[in-house]
Amino acid sequence: MVCTIMPTPAHPSPSLAAGFPDLPREPTAFLLHFARLHWPLFLPMLACELLHTLCGIFGPYALTRILRSAPLGVDHPQLQWAVMAFAGLALAEIAFGRGAGALQLRLAPIQRQAALRALYAWLQGHSHRYLSNHFAGALAHRIGETSLAVNQILWTGLFDLLPVVLTLLVSSLLLLQTNTGLGLLVAGWSIAFLVVSWWLARTSQPYTLAAAAARAETTGTLVDSVSHLASAHLFARLSHERTVLDRVLQKELGAIRASNRYTEQIRWSQAIAFILLKLGTLGYALFLWQRGAIQLADFVLVLTLGMLILNEARNLGRRFLELFEYVGNLNNGLRTLLTPHEIVDRPDAEPCTITAGEIRFDEVSFAYRAGQSVFQDLTVQIPAGQRVGLVGFSGSGKSTFVNLLLRLYDVDAGSIRIDGQDVRDVRQEDLHAQIGLIPQDPSLFHRSLADNIRYGRLEASDAELHQAARLAHADTFIERLKEGYAALVGERGVKLSGGQRQRVAVARALLKNAPVLVLDEATSSLDSITERAIQEALGDQMHGKTVIVIAHRLSTVAHLDRLLVFDEGRIVQDGNHATLAAQPGLYQRLWQMQADGFLGDGTVRAEP
Repeated sequence: MVCTIMPTPAHPSPSLAAGFPDLPREPTAFLLHFARLHWPLFLPMLACELLHTLCGIFGPYALTRILRSAPLGVDHPQLQWAVMAFAGLALAEIAFGRGAGALQLRLAPIQRQAALRALYAWLQGHSHRYLSNHFAGALAHRIGETSLAVNQILWTGLFDLLPVVLTLLVSSLLLLQTNTGLGLLVAGWSIAFLVVSWWLARTSQPYTLAAAAARAETTGTLVDSVSHLASAHLFARLSHERTVLDRVLQKELGAIRASNRYTEQIRWSQAIAFILLKLGTLGYALFLWQRGAIQLADFVLVLTLGMLILNEARNLGRRFLELFEYVGNLNNGLRTLLTPHEIVDRPDAEPCTITAGEIRFDEVSFAYRAGQSVFQDLTVQIPAGQRVGLVGFSGSGKSTFVNLLLRLYDVDAGSIRIDGQDVRDVRQEDLHAQIGLIPQDPSLFHRSLADNIRYGRLEASDAELHQAARLAHADTFIERLKEGYAALVGERGVKLSGGQRQRVAVARALLKNAPVLVLDEATSSLDSITERAIQEALGDQMHGKTVIVIAHRLSTVAHLDRLLVFDEGRIVQDGNHATLAAQPGLYQRLWQMQADGFLGDGTVRAEP
């Protein structure tokens, strides 16, 4: 294995897979991260919104100046300046408001997509275990909802909370200058109202978190059910799937109703408090005017500013509820998505090139869960270029052997080395780039056949792609399709038969041409004639490669250089087919059981 050391970050996060964005996991820091990314648009938008708000606040003040100057006559300069100021403020309010809106329209999709890209990139760094424990649909929903929440929170803060706070501050100062008593009454009530509203909104957060989690679970269940509608049809379980969905929807409905009920109680209390003070402010202003404590112009200003303050306070109280709902969505997404990566490249991980392909397991111990050991001190060496078959019943450790080789999981003890270097010391991307895999159930993208085959080597020419398809005997069915290689295969390849998907997977692996090749029941979905033809093609491609083949059908691996017989996490026999079939042991008994060469789910086990 030839390795070249590449520069790495000085202080990488210990829980962050190499090459992935180091995203803040605390909501406020997460939001500021994306605001800083787009500050050339964000700062002008902030300035426009502040000026828009100030123009709206000073409009009533200019109107007061007009009322005071009106008795002086239309031609009086003081009245003319007041009118011009009012008109200018009105025009500026519109101009700055539309300017902020235009910048928002430009920034909103860019910012949401930036958050979506970053969250998806982080998700890519998660381990096989993490992905197996979550609904794919729920994860996709969380990414979409979290990226949208970034915009919702920032826009709520910028276009709702900030203008309201500024309006309350400036209007209260103007009102205090006009009449101290009325100003203190309105300002004091507004502050008390906002403090209580903020506290009530915070207490609603557990309800919004529960509602967001319930929505994500519903989406995950729905996507899972839609993905398996064919199975539901074949098992006549359509009504059962509706029942399963109804149970999840009922759970979601309960969480949403609890959240809405609490929110509605808060809104009722806010509405009652608002109407009481609104009437009180109007009554007090009338009382002051009747007693001559304020003039008509001041009365208009007091009422205008007072109602403005009260309305803004009420709106801000409502926005608090929406804000904490968005924060709940963001918290939920960050808590689910931005968990530490389990399989992480070391800070000094090296990019490596497999030149020979020697594989060695040294005293490897591994358990998927504590107390359920799969391997204990497993040691085995596979020389470079050797073709090895893994044989054994389901659950005997064959797939785990391959999973550890691919570093989908890390060993609990011992080491796995390829060409002498521990797989934990190399970059995962380099390791996976040099191991070809043909899985038992190949997963295809909803893209063209050409795209799916070329996934093995993106830069491959059309000639190389067609050659790989011919070797995999996929060209025969592809050329019969109307769109040929441009035909879409459907989600997970549902438009193709199992055998066709298998041949596409074989073509993809052949095109990759990696020095290590792993076949996991790679021909299990093929008829015997096609299987033999593909085995011959694979046989030509296997020269010089290290090959590991998992198969239940023993005839599939009988021609290989070496067979490893697994039983309950142990390698109980090791040799070629002729040797193992001739000596007493598990393999001989399995071979004799298989008139058709298929390893069933029998109870035969190795002798102690």
